[in-house]
Amino acid sequence: MVRSQRELARTAGLGRRGNRGHRETAIGIVLLICASISILTTFAVILVLARETFGFFADPAVTVWEFLTAREWTPLFAESQRRFGISPLLLGTMLVTTIALVVGLPMGLGAAIFLSEFSSARVRRTAMPVLEVFAGIPTVVLGYFALLFVTPILQEIVPGLKFFNPLSAGLVMAFMILPTVSSISIDSMQAVPRALREAAYGLGATKFEVVTKVVVPAALSGIVASFILAMSRAIGETMIVTLAAGQRPTFTFDPRETIATMTSFIVQAATGDQPAGSLASRSLFAVGATLFAMTLALNIISQQVVRRFGERYE
Repeated sequence: MVRSQRELARTAGLGRRGNRGHRETAIGIVLLICASISILTTFAVILVLARETFGFFADPAVTVWEFLTAREWTPLFAESQRRFGISPLLLGTMLVTTIALVVGLPMGLGAAIFLSEFSSARVRRTAMPVLEVFAGIPTVVLGYFALLFVTPILQEIVPGLKFFNPLSAGLVMAFMILPTVSSISIDSMQAVPRALREAAYGLGATKFEVVTKVVVPAALSGIVASFILAMSRAIGETMIVTLAAGQRPTFTFDPRETIATMTSFIVQAATGDQPAGSLASRSLFAVGATLFAMTLALNIISQQVVRRFGERYE
């Protein structure tokens, strides 16, 4: 009798373990499918970009040399007036990005140093949710804010400033990337062990010296990674530059003039009536491939910086 009960219990346990194993296998398959979908989607995007870009450069009217060096970009014009030099779009993109980085990076790093090292816990608990909420503001709202609020103010200060200009777009974009820089930098600085700070204080260092000579150098890899990530996001930003900077591809270094960026041209071309497979529609994919290559290079550089200069503390 006891033996039969033991056998029944053993059989029931084996059945439960078998059912549990089947459930775990099913969960693993579902997770594998989810991961495979994301990877396949990425490869599909790259495949479409590569196919359309090769089709763009296969056209006799386009040469790689002209695409990289010419200073006129008019692929949506009549056939006799088409020019395919991406330089104005590249210059416009880098002009807006430079303005955003010059303003946003020091502000973001300063905010991170204050919240991580100087502020009280109460101030930190209040400021961090505000930064997170600011990061969630739609960029189309920021674009209209730059166009209808920032630009009129700047026109009263900066002579000759056009209504559509990269200056207001870059300034507003600086506030867009500020949460990215500050949040990642805060995480990097808070990961520095407290023992390093105490050792510096024990040697007679002041608070400012501890921050600038111990904490920031120890968290440098994360800070640099946040800078590169912010630059990547600024380059890929669409709505702010489309609404505030304009859509006229002009080869100029003057932040007062109307320009166009790579993303604003993509919006302009995508909302047009160019037939699929035409040279004008394929120019969109050529610009997209250039933008993809730039952001991919920045991400690779960011990973290399973290791998090369990252500090690991036990």
